[in-house]
Amino acid sequence: MDGAFHSDETDEAAPGISWRVRLTITALVLVAIAVVLVTNRWMSERFTETTRNRSEVRLALYSGNMLSELQRTSVVPLLLARDPALIGALGSGDFSATSQRLISFQTEIGAASILLLDKDGRTVGATNRNLLGTSHRPAPYFVDAQRTKETVFSSAQREEGMFDFTYSRAVLSDNRVIGVIVVAVDLMKYERAWAGLQDAVLVTDSQGVVILATEPRWRGLTIDEALAVRDAPSAIRRALQVTADWAQNPPDAYLKGEAVMKTEARVPFRGWRIVTFTAYDSVRERVNGILALEIMGFAILLALAFYLLSRRAWSQSMSFQRESAELRLLNARLQREVAEREKVQKDLAVAELTLAQSSKLAALGEMSAAVSHELNQPLAAMKTYLAGARLLLQRRRPDEALSSFQRIDDLIERMGAITRQLKSYARKGGDAFEPVDVRLCVSSALSMMEPQLKVRVVRITRTLPRQPVMVMADRLRLEQVIINLLRNALDATKTVAAPQIDLLLSAGETATLTVRDNGQGITDLDNLFEPFYTTKKPGEGVGLGLAISSGIVTDLGGRLTARNAEGGGAVFEVQLPILGKEVAAAE
Repeated sequence: MDGAFHSDETDEAAPGISWRVRLTITALVLVAIAVVLVTNRWMSERFTETTRNRSEVRLALYSGNMLSELQRTSVVPLLLARDPALIGALGSGDFSATSQRLISFQTEIGAASILLLDKDGRTVGATNRNLLGTSHRPAPYFVDAQRTKETVFSSAQREEGMFDFTYSRAVLSDNRVIGVIVVAVDLMKYERAWAGLQDAVLVTDSQGVVILATEPRWRGLTIDEALAVRDAPSAIRRALQVTADWAQNPPDAYLKGEAVMKTEARVPFRGWRIVTFTAYDSVRERVNGILALEIMGFAILLALAFYLLSRRAWSQSMSFQRESAELRLLNARLQREVAEREKVQKDLAVAELTLAQSSKLAALGEMSAAVSHELNQPLAAMKTYLAGARLLLQRRRPDEALSSFQRIDDLIERMGAITRQLKSYARKGGDAFEPVDVRLCVSSALSMMEPQLKVRVVRITRTLPRQPVMVMADRLRLEQVIINLLRNALDATKTVAAPQIDLLLSAGETATLTVRDNGQGITDLDNLFEPFYTTKKPGEGVGLGLAISSGIVTDLGGRLTARNAEGGGAVFEVQLPILGKEVAAAE
């Protein structure tokens, strides 16, 4: 009877506990929804206002930069119109030194371009000599400058869509117009600078026409026409649906189907206005981050509620403990396996370094014959100079003997340079990377390969940029890669009547070194970088050069690729992350 009564009491208590659990979970979910909605609205308005304030600050900066450039350039025509040399050239008709004088002014002032027009509108002096002789008679800056004695500002749209902004002023002699000086303002540099930003920026004149914009297709249109170029009605409707969950007020405009915030400011110059369109992405990310934290907190509370109110919590806890013990054992076993794997990887890395050093020593062995020939020539010359010096000393002509000794010293220095290159190449590369100029690595590799290149008649073309091409790398290991590629190119052109090797270094998004030969090409591209794969005869190579080179380039963060050239031969490309872009991104 007692057992039966106890069972009935438990059965009656179970529905009560289940009801309390459901009530607690429901209340917690409703509170979570309310908190998330309130937080979403409040934080969206707050972050939107913060973003708008930042946009206004950026607009003030952009407007100030443009106004400073316009004001600085507006003074230039006044100064040049009073220049005695220009006035004399217009009066005498001798314009031989006019363009050079304008170029010197452009360098000192920093203007975009300068034109000197005679009274008929013909260009008689220009910083761009290609414009000499062109006629600007119907141009507004020429016509308006003749009507007034003040500096005139003009803007005109070219056929390509871009606008030219110029200041012009009449050049007077005896109160008579003898020419017009025209100075262009380079406002396109600000447009190029804005193009690198996430915001869309445009500038309108007093008529509301877009004269500067990060989107080239907007130039010459009004703001409404510019926005209609990119936005279809269906895209606007989709954007409105996407943004309705976080923005309480409708967005200012739509770009590419996305809602944006429009910020506008006045430029204190001829009624110009500058407008920026800022995406709400930053607002979304910050609001969603806070909402994610709130949702995670409510999820933790919900989990605690389940844990505290569920009748199965204890049994699940015991099960979790057993699983945790098993996981700890499994974790210990995995740690042992990881330690063993790391040990194997370290041994493999040591083996790879040993193979790389062996490959370098093999290359040195191939260079030895050519280096021996290079050293024999200075030695023979030194013997001749010593014999001559001895004879000169016997004849009591010490001054001429000293000249022979100087030549011997120069030959010894040359021999020392050859041996120093070989010693430097034989050293092992380090693990620390440093900024390296790829051009210097190419030159050093060619210097080390010079003895081998002299043995055969091979045409080497080298195309390097004038500016440094900086990468983060180990200089010795990078030189090893270049030498391996040069050796392969030499081997590939052994059977060619007119062997040629082209080296091209370019710097774009990456630093790319291209080594091309006019040999027979590559027969098996799939297995080219596999270890011990070689097409050479037995005894001439073991097939590790390209495999080691590929591993080195991969360690440097780049990649080594190969392909067959269209006109015959093989092309190898080494692509490495360029150092300049990373520094610019960090700044």
